[in-house]
Amino acid sequence: FEILPPAALGRARVDVTLRISGLFRDVFPTQIALFDAAARAVSALDEAEGDNPLADDRDAPRIFGAAPGRYGVGLTDRIAADTFTDRADLGEAYLAASGHAYGADGEGFAAGDAFRERVRRADAFVHVQDMAGQDVLDSDAFADHEGGFSAAAGDGVALYHVDATAAAPKVRTLSAEIARVVRARATNPRWLAGQMRHGHRGAAEIAETVGNLVAFAATTNAVRSAQFDTVFDATLGDDAVRAFLIDANPAAAVAIARSFDQALRRGWWRTRRNSVAGRIAETLERAA
Repeated sequence: FEILPPAALGRARVDVTLRISGLFRDVFPTQIALFDAAARAVSALDEAEGDNPLADDRDAPRIFGAAPGRYGVGLTDRIAADTFTDRADLGEAYLAASGHAYGADGEGFAAGDAFRERVRRADAFVHVQDMAGQDVLDSDAFADHEGGFSAAAGDGVALYHVDATAAAPKVRTLSAEIARVVRARATNPRWLAGQMRHGHRGAAEIAETVGNLVAFAATTNAVRSAQFDTVFDATLGDDAVRAFLIDANPAAAVAIARSFDQALRRGWWRTRRNSVAGRIAETLERAA
């Protein structure tokens, strides 16, 4: 690697923390070692005060993930099961699932306090989406990581979602990315019609999308009540879509109804529509 001088950068260096997945940990040990070596080399430079924040904490680990042999964060499972107290509880779960440090030696070691401190000092979180065909509401991994960090860090930290699937990556705030996906896919009649052609599996995809939207509402401030309104109108609020869900996959219909009910009960969704609660109850009864 090559270390650029501050004059070439035109700005101060940025102290970066990586939260890697279990798959990345297992498949890319060479890249982990390279990042670790680069961070340590930069932290050892003798540069003007203010140019190199890494020098203030030279020995701190900067690569974290789950314990060796463990995978995932599991927040969305807890949210779906409604087995958590509040957002702070979810934040603690994220920290607990991310508290092992990794470096050039390849062996992970417990460093929960170090990770907690890195999260506390963070100014921004950046999540890169590099798999074509996915979006922020398509997989629970996004809510686990982006939402989990937000729950742990609290308000005031910028959240960015990077779509790197095209030649020119797009950087958006998390709230803007969620709004884009709600408009472009989750409430798009063409997408919903396509899922209806796929029967049981299509219904499950709709339920996954609603569940992930709720997970982001549980962990961040990036979801608006108006977005819940539009997603509800496109799913349980639409007679044809609701009938499809109940007939093709009753379990998916129940999951969607419970997700909307949870959003109402928890105060993440504040709607002015008096008919919503009755529609949810009716769906649960018919799909049971």
